[in-house]
Amino acid sequence: MIAVEHAPGGSSAMHRHNAHAFVYVLEGSLVMQLKGGQEVTLTPGQSFYEGPSDVHVVDRNASATQPAKFLVLLIKDKGAPALVPAQ
Repeated sequence: MIAVEHAPGGSSAMHRHNAHAFVYVLEGSLVMQLKGGQEVTLTPGQSFYEGPSDVHVVDRNASATQPAKFLVLLIKDKGAPALVPAQ
């Protein structure tokens, strides 16, 4: 499990996890989108799932003024990286 914080206006580059990834929003709001899927905005208490073959194309803080904090539970092979850049 990892804790992540996006600064106001912050985001992550396109990536994949090669794992089952469960995102749970603690504070703020996040915009998430998987390749081929719809963009969704999540608020505290909401969750998001990424499968092992999903490519995460959008992962950003929805706010330009407030941070966003969330937990990510990864179910992956032992020793495998938590995040892999994707194209």
